[in-house]
Amino acid sequence: MEKLYNIDLLNEILGNAKALPALQWLSDHTWFRPVFSTSFGQEDQVISDLVFRKELDVPVFTLDTGRLFQETYEVFDLTRKKYGKNIEVYYPRQESVEKLVTSKGPHSFYDSIENRKECCGIRKLEPLTRALKPYNIWITGLRAGQSPNRQALRRFQYDPKFDIIKFNPLLYWSLDQVEEYLKNHHVPQNKLHQHGFVSIGCAPCTRAIQPGEDIRAGRWWWETSKKECGLHSE
Repeated sequence: MEKLYNIDLLNEILGNAKALPALQWLSDHTWFRPVFSTSFGQEDQVISDLVFRKELDVPVFTLDTGRLFQETYEVFDLTRKKYGKNIEVYYPRQESVEKLVTSKGPHSFYDSIENRKECCGIRKLEPLTRALKPYNIWITGLRAGQSPNRQALRRFQYDPKFDIIKFNPLLYWSLDQVEEYLKNHHVPQNKLHQHGFVSIGCAPCTRAIQPGEDIRAGRWWWETSKKECGLHSE
């Protein structure tokens, strides 16, 4: 498969490159058709700053599930205003959300893992599939330190669910490096990070973490299963 060959080539060329030169290279080689998805978390804000400040030819989009924190919308707005750039927004299919909430109520995701995955599928996976369709490379803010499952990732990796090459420019960054970058470059941040929220998703499904807890502990906090929604299966 051509995409699998490109992964080996890309890892050979950019596997050890710093984030900005790697993003610049992809921007210059437009036939790879890269796109960046942001949820306005700390890692994503680093990448947004690099893309927007350096005027890279990389489209940026976000998913609005309809259940986001107000603080997330605030950092979204601040980011648009700081850089003067548009961020394309993808929403879930209205009819699918209406059917789900009508048949199971607004909090069905608390009842079972299956229900939670159904909600994530409608609000996240379907719009993400539409957003990624025109592109070949999906730039993400994944870091190896975010979870044990992500420590085996490579900078470029094939994602069979979305049939796309995933690029993780901050894979080997520490959280301290991320926070230092944001501070030094005066990048807008979600105010919830100041209140114990590290990984921020939908409001009903995210809580602050306690000292010593895993950084993913605040996501789907009522579950004991693997803390992923399906966007990233790693």
